[in-house]
Amino acid sequence: MQSLPESDLRFLADFEGCRMTAAEFGHREHVRVAYIYLSLHPFEIARTRIEDGLRQLLAHFGAPPAKYHETLTRAWLLAVQHFMQASGPTTGSAQFLHQNAALLAKEIMETHYTKDRLGSEEARRHFVEPDLQPIPRAAG
Repeated sequence: MQSLPESDLRFLADFEGCRMTAAEFGHREHVRVAYIYLSLHPFEIARTRIEDGLRQLLAHFGAPPAKYHETLTRAWLLAVQHFMQASGPTTGSAQFLHQNAALLAKEIMETHYTKDRLGSEEARRHFVEPDLQPIPRAAG
């Protein structure tokens, strides 16, 4: 696992402590927290931490638990892990996001999933594999 700059560690503490508003936590921040967790932990631990953190944050925002989307969360985590391996070591989330700006386009998942599959209740509750093309998996 790699060391991270203080700005990433502060961001993670704010995420875990629910010290942000819904307006401050968009797609870029989802990708950023995925990068941070994957930098600090193996995939399964990162997956558990981001899932727990997102559920807590949604509750903090007053959103219903059904707002959480398991497939999107795991699919983005897999995508970030793939890009991390492909791009090599970085000095933190700012450099990683700069080098991998394609991850900031939410539409990427539409190349892997049909709207019907991704919008299904099953996909919201449980991870479902893509029905268009697989999400590349990091080696190992």
